[in-house]
Parts: sequence; structure tokens; C-alpha cells
Amino acid sequence: MSRIIAGSRKGQRLLTPSGDATRPTSDRVREAAFGVLASELGRVGDPASMLQGCAFLDLYAGSGAVALEAASRGAAPVVAVEKERRAVEVIRRNVQQTGLKVRVVASGVDGFLAGEPTPFRLCWLDPPYQLGNDIIAAVVARLAQGWLAPDAIVVVERAHRSGAFDWPDRLGDRWHRRYGETTLFFATEGVA
Repeated sequence: MSRIIAGSRKGQRLLTPSGDATRPTSDRVREAAFGVLASELGRVGDPASMLQGCAFLDLYAGSGAVALEAASRGAAPVVAVEKERRAVEVIRRNVQQTGLKVRVVASGVDGFLAGEPTPFRLCWLDPPYQLGNDIIAAVVARLAQGWLAPDAIVVVERAHRSGAFDWPDRLGDRWHRRYGETTLFFATEGVA
């Protein structure tokens, strides 16, 4: 079981899917990641409004903890995309339990990205660790085709042993942070 770290629902516990279908982002990694995002956005002060006005896309959403954390911190609209049926049910229960506005899309990432692009300011990808870096690079390249708002930030969570992947040229500043066995890769929209 995990919890929301900060914002309007700080401390609220979240359900997690049973079994090996998903691997929830740890509270520690989420806390660190949202600190980095706040810094990059130049947002300080009340955690409940730090992401105010930022559209947030959570691909491979798992339990929905990242999307719910974003919504708790004021992001809107927030969209969580997940294809695993049990995980989708857990996300929907978490959304109902928290009362946060998160749109849950029961779909694979490829199917979702085949639709009409809607720009997001923040895009989070937490794909299964066994998914190859070539697939991750293709998904991020697809995001760069209309899914990223100006000054968007893309975050990709990977196992440290997975190594880096190729970012599309359109994404400019790139950096990463390691948290134990997890590495978060960040990039901003703009010319490299």
C-alpha cells in the first residue's frame, strides 16, 4: 500500500494491484520526482497548487499513484492510461476513494497515442522494466508528435540496470537522477 505524499490529499492511502502485473513507484521516488518537477516549473509554496494549470499524462499508470499525486498537487486535467484490467479497477477505486479528478483510460499506450493528440505539460512514463529501450524510445518519439505542450517535461522511470534510451531530437535538456535501483530520466520539450 502506498500513500499520497503532498497536496490536497496528503497522507491518503492508496490501493495497489495484487500480483506481479504492476510495480508501483515508491513513495520516496515520487516525492523526489515531484520535487524536481516543482523546481523545473519554478513553483514553490503550497503543494496543493504547485502543478496548477499543468495538464498531466501518466502512461503505464499501474495503481494510478503518480496521476493521483499530480492531481493532489493541483494538476488538471490528469489522465491515467493503463491496459491491465486489475490495475484499471484499482485506479478507479483510488480515484473514487480520493475524490480527485483523474480520467482513467483502459487502453494500451500504443492505442491511446494512436488517437487525436492533446498537449500535456507533464508526461510520466513508468513502463514495465522488461520493456526494451527501443520501445520506450518509440513511445517518447510518438509523444513528441503533438502530445507535448510548449515547455513540456517528460519523465521516464526505469530500472537502473536498463540503462539509457534514445530521446527524440525535439526534446532538449536531458538529465537523470538515480534513487536506489530506480533511475528517472527527464527531458524538456524544445530543440536539442
